[in-house]
Amino acid sequence: MQKIKAILIIILVGFGYCRVHAQVVLQGGNTIKMDYMNPQTYEIGGITFSGTVECDLRTLGLKVGDKIQIPGEQLRKAIDRLSALGIFTDNVQISASKIVGNTLFLDIYLEEAPRLKSFIYKGVKKADIDDFEKKINLSRGKVINENVKTVVANVIENFYRDKGFYNAKVNITEIKDTLNPRFITLNINVEKGKRVRVNGINVLGNQQVDATKLRSAMKETKTRFLFQPLEKWDTAASNFIKHYDKYKDKDFGQLMLAYFSDRVRVRFKKSKYDPIQFETDKDALLKKYNELGFRDAYIVDDSVYMLDDNSLQIDIHVDEGQKYYFRNISWVGNTKYDSELLGRILQINKGDVYNTALLEKNLNMSQDNIDVSSLYLDDGYLFFYAVPVETAIVGDSVDIEIRIREGSQAKISKVSISGNTRTGDEVILRELATLPGRKFSRSDIIRSQRQLLQLGFFNQEKLNVIPKPNEQTGTVDLEYVVEEAPSDQLNLSLGWGSGMFYGSVGITFNNFAMRKFFKKEAWAPVPSGDGQKLSLGIQIYTSGYQQYSLSFTEPWLGGKKPLALSVGGSFALVNSTSGTTKSKLNITTVSVGLSNRLKLPDDYFYMSNTILYQRYQVENYGYFVLDSGVAHGISYLFSLGRNSTDAMIYPRTGSEFSLSVQLTPPYSLFNGKNYSDMPDYERYKFLEYHKWKFNVSQFVNIYENLVLNVRAKFGYLGMYNRKVGLSPFERFYLGGSGLTSTSILDSRDIISMRGYSDQSIGPYDGGSDAVGGSVFQKLTFELRYPVTLNPSATVYLLSFLEAGNCWGDIKDYRPFDMYRAAGVGIRVYLPMFGLLGLDWGYGFDDIPGQEGKNKSQFHFSIGQSIE
Repeated sequence: MQKIKAILIIILVGFGYCRVHAQVVLQGGNTIKMDYMNPQTYEIGGITFSGTVECDLRTLGLKVGDKIQIPGEQLRKAIDRLSALGIFTDNVQISASKIVGNTLFLDIYLEEAPRLKSFIYKGVKKADIDDFEKKINLSRGKVINENVKTVVANVIENFYRDKGFYNAKVNITEIKDTLNPRFITLNINVEKGKRVRVNGINVLGNQQVDATKLRSAMKETKTRFLFQPLEKWDTAASNFIKHYDKYKDKDFGQLMLAYFSDRVRVRFKKSKYDPIQFETDKDALLKKYNELGFRDAYIVDDSVYMLDDNSLQIDIHVDEGQKYYFRNISWVGNTKYDSELLGRILQINKGDVYNTALLEKNLNMSQDNIDVSSLYLDDGYLFFYAVPVETAIVGDSVDIEIRIREGSQAKISKVSISGNTRTGDEVILRELATLPGRKFSRSDIIRSQRQLLQLGFFNQEKLNVIPKPNEQTGTVDLEYVVEEAPSDQLNLSLGWGSGMFYGSVGITFNNFAMRKFFKKEAWAPVPSGDGQKLSLGIQIYTSGYQQYSLSFTEPWLGGKKPLALSVGGSFALVNSTSGTTKSKLNITTVSVGLSNRLKLPDDYFYMSNTILYQRYQVENYGYFVLDSGVAHGISYLFSLGRNSTDAMIYPRTGSEFSLSVQLTPPYSLFNGKNYSDMPDYERYKFLEYHKWKFNVSQFVNIYENLVLNVRAKFGYLGMYNRKVGLSPFERFYLGGSGLTSTSILDSRDIISMRGYSDQSIGPYDGGSDAVGGSVFQKLTFELRYPVTLNPSATVYLLSFLEAGNCWGDIKDYRPFDMYRAAGVGIRVYLPMFGLLGLDWGYGFDDIPGQEGKNKSQFHFSIGQSIE
């Protein structure tokens, strides 16, 4: 027993309470006997409040007449409840103002927590504030206490630590408002310091696997950029000479990799350390060991330590264990396909390195669909699964038994669409290969996703398919989840060039709905959702040139088959006056085409047939092929192609090729006219030629989103009758950005070639004017990497190697005589404006007689003008 007179303080922290600085103070001259093993009971005789504010007794949880124990839990819980309200300062006190016998009179001291008037950031960028302010959630009138300030500081510090600023510190001070002391302003001072980068990653204990290979498996934890190729080269050379026997049997490439790995580090990602990502990378390191056959490898320990204020070092100690190999692989439970066939698809043989990742990939996850599960899933066995089990380990060899459950074939019950706020369900459903009643097939789902992406209406990063299987009924429901992306395009331009002003307006609606044209409620802003395409364009130059164009495409004519009808027309006119002489050139173009998808050789093929008519009416126009007269061009265009690319804007895999031939009737072969000395207006009254073009493009996903695109192009323009000669229309012009201009009125084919001036490669008239060629070829290697794949603004960088040439006659064609170029560029896809590009190319080869048309060249492109 212990007697305490005058002031007795019971510190509630002793009872496990430590969140706030609260205490119970018993004042007066009374003596209270306190026994922690036998608490004393008192009755509350009264409750008063002091401080700046009072509270509801119901909130307190105590009232007059209640019995409490001292020491006890009731007072601690009362303070807990007051503190949890968050509206008082942390200085909550409960005092005993008077004690009469076993009756206790309590006084509760409360101070109202200040409220926020405003807050000011110092030491941070506005872009950073926009990122972390949503998590802080500060607003005028919010109660401010220590807990709120701690949360604010933690959010900001964690935000900067995620960016690699591990020394970031936040200091928050309060400034009372002079007019209303209940309100305060928070000064949030941030010192983010310098970014802490990973100086190096040491892998210790590795005897059989090179540390460079292990570090490359760590995708997120990367060391800082380093370029010191000659650092201590003399020491390395001396070590090589002294220990020649150690290195003589090693591959030269491995020796070079070992030398440069610690001296040259090129990074696409910022170097930073994140503890969570580091744990993921350690798992990736062990996965790499498992891929190499080291199934027993494990990390003994790891350490992360600071070298200085700006860099840290990571040490990872490993135990590799021994290397294992596959021995016997057996199959259990397979009735649909025999073990020999499954073994061929698995592509793992006795004696191969024991690679569990390869085993899992060839069972379930091959990107090219050459795996065991694809064999079953493409035949409807949705409930199939295969589990590999290690049945024996003998020395360094492992026996595997693959246990299969085939299940029953599943049929598609229902197909639904979600997320399409603009495009009609029927437009999406008609593109799908997965229809109700059909047998389930994974390849059909993949193909359906590709078809939806090819529409260009949806975000390629958000497209998803959710299967909802029901094994009891043997059915599956499929839900296609899409996110609409802007697809309409607007082109506006106004400028000055070549001594004249020009302006153009072009708009393309890629998801138009003609059937809603007369429905007022559908104009928001235009009728849309049927997948039709409508394009309108106007170009006007002060020189007198005007052009008007209109085209419309219905991709599903009749609504039952993918038979696309395309109708287009344009009218261009040039009027000029020189003295009393008036000149005029009118060009009218009309085209009608039908294209459809084919089933053979596979359903990636398509075919199109188009009839084109062009009419040239010329009066005293000396800048054209004809000075005066009328020329007619009637041609038939046949195209056969195949497109298996996985996306429109940024393809990663797949290929595309097309073969086309454009033919006019061979008038000169049956009209009986003599073309030897015929004037041009008569010779070209009816244009005749045959034109062949071949394009091929292959996309290869090298690593993550890094893509290699290889393209090849070839074209040939032929004649029916050498007495008529090569048509001055439809010729090939190579070089530059591939963009057309108003001075080009002869239906020429303009092919881009970076590193050279526009239309600079090919035959000339003996001076500086190119006359176009009848044969061209071009080869391109392009490496692409995306900055962002956001559908509202897709951006990617590229580098390229390019070679090409254009010849006047097929007899001059030399396939290995090509002009070469290399360079870099950027592409920006904005839904409203389409694909825009800027490239810098360097042409290595001079063009004879054309000085200054190669070497350093910048090119601006719109759409696919550079391809």
